[in-house]
Amino acid sequence: MLNQILLGGGIATVSGVIGFFISKKLSNAQFDALSEQAKAKAKVIDSEAELLLHKANFKAQDIGNKAQKRFDEAIEDAQRSLKSKFEDIEDKEKNFEEFKVEELRRIKIEASKTDNLNVQLERTTRSMQRQKDDYLSRSDEAVKIIESGAGLTREEAKNLLLKKVEEDSREEVSHIVRKYEKEANNEGRRKANYILAQATSRFAGEFASERLVNSVHLNDDELKGRIIGKEGRNIKTLEMLLGVDIIVDETPHAILLSSFNLYRRAIATRTIELLIEDGRIQPARIEEIFQKVTDEFEDSVLAEGEQIARDMNIKGIHPELLKLIGRLRYRASYGQNALAHTLEVANLAGIIAAELGGDEILAKRAGLLHDIGKALTHDKGGNHVDLGLELAKAYNEDPVVLNAIPAHHGLEEIKSIECAAVCAGDALSAARPGARREVLESYLKRVTEIEEIASCKKGVKQAYAINAGREVRVIVNAELLNDDESSLLAKEIAKEIESKMNFPGDIKVSVIRECRAIEFAR
Repeated sequence: MLNQILLGGGIATVSGVIGFFISKKLSNAQFDALSEQAKAKAKVIDSEAELLLHKANFKAQDIGNKAQKRFDEAIEDAQRSLKSKFEDIEDKEKNFEEFKVEELRRIKIEASKTDNLNVQLERTTRSMQRQKDDYLSRSDEAVKIIESGAGLTREEAKNLLLKKVEEDSREEVSHIVRKYEKEANNEGRRKANYILAQATSRFAGEFASERLVNSVHLNDDELKGRIIGKEGRNIKTLEMLLGVDIIVDETPHAILLSSFNLYRRAIATRTIELLIEDGRIQPARIEEIFQKVTDEFEDSVLAEGEQIARDMNIKGIHPELLKLIGRLRYRASYGQNALAHTLEVANLAGIIAAELGGDEILAKRAGLLHDIGKALTHDKGGNHVDLGLELAKAYNEDPVVLNAIPAHHGLEEIKSIECAAVCAGDALSAARPGARREVLESYLKRVTEIEEIASCKKGVKQAYAINAGREVRVIVNAELLNDDESSLLAKEIAKEIESKMNFPGDIKVSVIRECRAIEFAR
């Protein structure tokens, strides 16, 4: 039994050894085959790589040839250009030499002519001196002959002649004296009037500043720096949008806003107050607040106009006219508030019409609208009568209103009791003591004319007269005018102001051209 087991184990061992050698042989054969395949593939890859390398070298050589060709062409062009410039310089040098020779020749000729003229002048001078000496000698001989013939010396004849001239000229001298006395009196009166006018205008300056300047309170003087902004960006944006002159000086806790336009100044004051409350003072926020305040003011003037119409029991007035009635609060005429004047006229006209048997409500309506054109005179050119009549016709107002607008200035005949009442009320309101001041109205007229002259030019978007009328800032459309045209526009406006207006001192014309590019990231 043991022998069988040992025999079986030996056979199994031999079989395993034989199987191992056979398996190893097969594995070696398979490895050799795979190795041959890998070598073949590697050879193919090497061949393809050599082909690609050859193509790359060929392409690089072609690019190098083209680059060399372009380089050579560029050198040839540069050489030709340099040669042309050298030739041009040589021509200019040649022309300059010819010009130099010609100028030297001309100078030599002129010098020769000058020498000849000097010689002739010297000869003429000597000849004139001889003639003068001859004249004096003959004059002395003539005087001696006259003295011997008249029996008088030269001094006696001179005194006699002067006495006769004095007698003949006495009347003429007295006339001249009276003439100069009269001129002296007139000149003295004119100078006295001038001194009075100067004193009056200086005395009125404080009052005018109160009427034309608003003060904005600041909690901290550091806010002045924020209002000015980096490199003055904030204050430039404020002045451009608001149309007022912003004065930042040493006044503690305050800045001043100066403008003749009351409506514009009120908007500017409210805008800056809201910016100070908000704290974010920068150009984009300034534009946003300004638009918001403008819309609020438009709503408020409309509400005020509606309230006035309700208080007077006047119905059927168009909303646009009501809005303009509210805007009269920000308009002055001869120093008198236009809305206060309008309400006075309306109430007086109503009382007068009622006493005379007319229509009280219609008279109030005509009185309320008789100066409606003044609400537009800051924005549009033209007479407030023409503007008001145009508005009344556009909104189909009553014929009494259409008659009262021109009639209260004597431009049309009075056609009704109500119109007569409006004219009487207007005269009463304007004539009461202290109601109006001519100086302020003249000033407002002058600054309005400055803005109108600038606004009528092509390409102008907005024009603001600031700094008490000593400067006008003109904002132009950047798409219509370039920088050179802007400079020319400033000169044209300055010349037209010089030719059409009388003004003290200088008026500075500043043309502002701004180009903006806006895009949104989404």
